[in-house]
Amino acid sequence: MDVTERPVVGIFGAGKVGTALARLLEASGYDVLITGSPRQKALDLLVAVVAPGARVATPDELVAEADVIIVAVPFGKAATVPWELFDDRIVVDAMNYWPPVDGHLPMIDADERSTSEINAARNPRARVVKSLNHLGYHEMEDDSMDAGSPLRRALAVVGDDEDARNVIARIIDDIGFDAVDGGPLANGRALEPGNPAFGRELSASELVALLAPVAHLAA
Repeated sequence: MDVTERPVVGIFGAGKVGTALARLLEASGYDVLITGSPRQKALDLLVAVVAPGARVATPDELVAEADVIIVAVPFGKAATVPWELFDDRIVVDAMNYWPPVDGHLPMIDADERSTSEINAARNPRARVVKSLNHLGYHEMEDDSMDAGSPLRRALAVVGDDEDARNVIARIIDDIGFDAVDGGPLANGRALEPGNPAFGRELSASELVALLAPVAHLAA
């Protein structure tokens, strides 16, 4: 899709992150679809209460309609997401590997790739971007500010597809943050828990400075 178009956004995950993003996107004029766990009861009622305006969809409906797909499920549930359906779609990996929640996953612990590279390998035809993971769900709405604010928080966008990064950067700006282009997907390791940019309120220049050493090491 062209970066000037306003995409339909689909969110896998109706938890705190997914619904916070749905509210921000709806407030910014985006058409939002959301799907949750098959075991989650009364999803329509939940979304109507916590993310009014978002449309509940089945996974198949979401994939059919959405231009951009945000994956915001617990990392340990990543394999339950239908990655095989994401050919040519822009997919935002907003997940974090949290051993206290997910347990220690030996295959992940031993893998030198960033977690987003691991997820991208689930479907090499998907246009995977890492973003929206390095701030808490409670900060998404609290820290959202109008463009030009001197205190506006920056969020990084990393991915191997430049056009996909540009699309997500526009969405990030629309929902109230400065977008920083962090380069290829391998640089996403700087955005993961325990790494420099994770969980910190940073300006665009501060975030660029933290990402630069990672970009150098990944080159």
